[in-house]
Amino acid sequence: MIRFLLGKLTGLALVLMSCGPVLAMGGSTPPPDSIAVERAAPARPGATPRDDGAAAPAAPQPPAAEQLDIRAATDITPEALLFERRPVVVFADTPADAAFATQMELLQRDPAALARRGVTVITDTDPAAQSPWRQKLRPRGFSLMVLDLDGTVIDRKPSPWDSREIGRAIDKTPVRRSESRAHGGR
Repeated sequence: MIRFLLGKLTGLALVLMSCGPVLAMGGSTPPPDSIAVERAAPARPGATPRDDGAAAPAAPQPPAAEQLDIRAATDITPEALLFERRPVVVFADTPADAAFATQMELLQRDPAALARRGVTVITDTDPAAQSPWRQKLRPRGFSLMVLDLDGTVIDRKPSPWDSREIGRAIDKTPVRRSESRAHGGR
């Protein structure tokens, strides 16, 4: 019986030693040390480093491709954008409307997301003008309307939405999904 137990203990000892010195002593393997990687910020074209301690110049404007395409409702008709751009129409009864100001600020925060989706923002703050956009969509007070390339209304909202929410609404449409597949997921 003692030989049997000694054989089992010897076998167990061999297994533990093959697992490494830390595990054989009853501990666990410590996690590897983390590695810190520092990356330098990319240099802007034409920028020179400042050693004089002066404040850095104001942030540069985004490239033209990232500028938001904003047009007045009286400057363009719905037919002009048909199958070319996705209109996001922002209606208000006056340019001083708080919801209108909030909406325009939210749209300016991420113009690249809207540019990737081919969005043109149409603003209409004059109900008396009876623009073609107002006649077609019939808003009441503040209203945000997201349209697809074919002119169908994707979403109508009575309150401001940010670029992320607008982008998600657009990305759910069959037209946008086929565009994404054709452009490799963009």
